[in-house]
Amino acid sequence: MEKEIILDALKRINYPGFSRDIVSFGLVRSLELVEGQVHLSLAITTADKSVPEKLRAEIDSVLKSLGRINANIDIAVSAPKTPAAPGTLPQAKPVAGIRYVVAVAGGKGGVGKSTFAVNLACALERELAGTGKPGAVGLLDCDIYGPTVPLMMGLQERPELDGDKIVPPENHGVRVMSLGFFIDESAPVIWRGPMITKTIQQFLNDVAWGETEILVVDLPPGTGDVQLSLIQNIPLTGALIVTTPQRAAASVAQRCANMFLNEKIDVPVLGVVENMSFLETAGGERQAIFGEGGGEATAELLDADFLGKVPLDPAIRESGDSGVPIVTGRPDSTAAGVFREIARRIIKKVASA
Repeated sequence: MEKEIILDALKRINYPGFSRDIVSFGLVRSLELVEGQVHLSLAITTADKSVPEKLRAEIDSVLKSLGRINANIDIAVSAPKTPAAPGTLPQAKPVAGIRYVVAVAGGKGGVGKSTFAVNLACALERELAGTGKPGAVGLLDCDIYGPTVPLMMGLQERPELDGDKIVPPENHGVRVMSLGFFIDESAPVIWRGPMITKTIQQFLNDVAWGETEILVVDLPPGTGDVQLSLIQNIPLTGALIVTTPQRAAASVAQRCANMFLNEKIDVPVLGVVENMSFLETAGGERQAIFGEGGGEATAELLDADFLGKVPLDPAIRESGDSGVPIVTGRPDSTAAGVFREIARRIIKKVASA
């Protein structure tokens, strides 16, 4: 029982730079009480030499507040892994219980990638539930610097722990994990690559995903080190490229797709989706607000399938703001129908990948 008291006290200590404590982060490797002395072992990965000293001081202070003055605190530090040599990029290991992992990516911000990922996850859940696989979809929000998935999925509570596993909150039949659950809504995320990589590894391996047929991963925009690191640490079945109709967006989407197709990464592109394709008036007329043909042209250049056009519908935004995605809240709408058709095509594609 005393060990539980000590662990509860250690939960007051956050890892430097994070709003998450060292216990739920899985950094406490062992805790023993021997003849009144505490033997505590932590394992951390950091290049910052001040971090272990900060942790040691905070742990010492917490233990003294419990009347435990005699303590042996061992903090094992390993340096972040350096990038692999060209041609030898490591491959991510499959995650137990997860069958397929689909990344939703876009080369630039503002193409509605997260909104698309949320509705795709809900559409996949509905399609799989119809085949006798309810609750078989997960949604991993890797958009570290702008985690909006919890808002759009109508989730506010923090995840709970079940032993050493994080239990992902669930809504609309979809299990969700996001950094947004662990930070204040207005807090800026100022993290370096190794911190992001560590978090994503935990979101994959320390979360009780259960038996998940498809895990949808919302990647951050861009094609830099952060994106490359995430791709290397997530066992992707394939990637879905989201763009908008205008030429500028399609050009960036092509570069994003080429990141996956690079021979050192070799992740198949499952297809291209054009978001905000048209505005449908009350009279049924379709107006091409952002131009036409960008998604189809991108798919043709990549020799990939063009999977569909999602309309520019104010109801999609309204549904996301309310926490009830349009696929769930307005299943008979044109947009919901498009999402479900794309979901059906994705299910067929991953099964043959």
